[in-house]
Amino acid sequence: MLPTANPNPVIETEASIIAQQKRKSSARRRNIWLLRLAIVVVWLGSWELTATYWIDPFFYSKPSKIWERLVEWFSAGTDFGSIWYQILVTVEEAAIGFVIGAIAGVVLGVVLGRSAYLADVLAPFIKAANALPRIVLAALFVIWFGLGLSSKVATVVVLVFFAVFFNAFTGAREVDRNVIDNARILGATRGQVLKSIVLPSATSWILSSLHVAFGFALIGAVVGEYTGAKAGMGFLIANAQGTFDTAGVYAGMLIITVVALLAEWGIATAERRLLRWRPRAADAGPGI
Repeated sequence: MLPTANPNPVIETEASIIAQQKRKSSARRRNIWLLRLAIVVVWLGSWELTATYWIDPFFYSKPSKIWERLVEWFSAGTDFGSIWYQILVTVEEAAIGFVIGAIAGVVLGVVLGRSAYLADVLAPFIKAANALPRIVLAALFVIWFGLGLSSKVATVVVLVFFAVFFNAFTGAREVDRNVIDNARILGATRGQVLKSIVLPSATSWILSSLHVAFGFALIGAVVGEYTGAKAGMGFLIANAQGTFDTAGVYAGMLIITVVALLAEWGIATAERRLLRWRPRAADAGPGI
């Protein structure tokens, strides 16, 4: 006997489809976080066991000792004052250098991106400056500006500038020429073209560079402090290395990583708000 069709077919409404998609999205996010947590647990557990039974924790430390050092720093402070003061010093250096380097990179990148003549003139000088080793520059900045804030900010500016400049330059170059020509035909001035067409088109390039640039800013601050400083997370890490405190080195690195992740979250939030005008691309799959 042939099966009969269902006399009462289920009709999916728009609300039910949206609810189903939300459940799938929620389940996917939960599974991603559970997998991430499992990776961290396996990684830390294997490290703890390896450092306990097979390798010397004096050289490699282990998660339990790193946790003890973090608890000590945040409860009793470091040998050089409050851990919050050390973090504040590094964040201040990174933030000031980040702002200066990002503004300089955007301005010069957009200007050279729209001026082929200036770009051709300055190209070898920019490439030569970008090729200079940053560690050597950090040492020179300490000699020139001393152990205070200025030398660390200078190191951060150098790192951030080039990370932002090349993206701003490319973004300004990638603007559709037909759109600019049409705007000029309609009577738009160079300033109006720059403000209404070039900068909005290059915004995605610029904002994407800021994600990397703030990481470079923290690296620059730490490298500057490591080279020579009176306070900061780089100074703490250098002191821990000098006293063979491996747990202190890892603890300092972990704190810097957390600060970088918080900054990345802030930049990503600002990017989403600034780019609300841009049409959303179709979901092509999971991202990083």
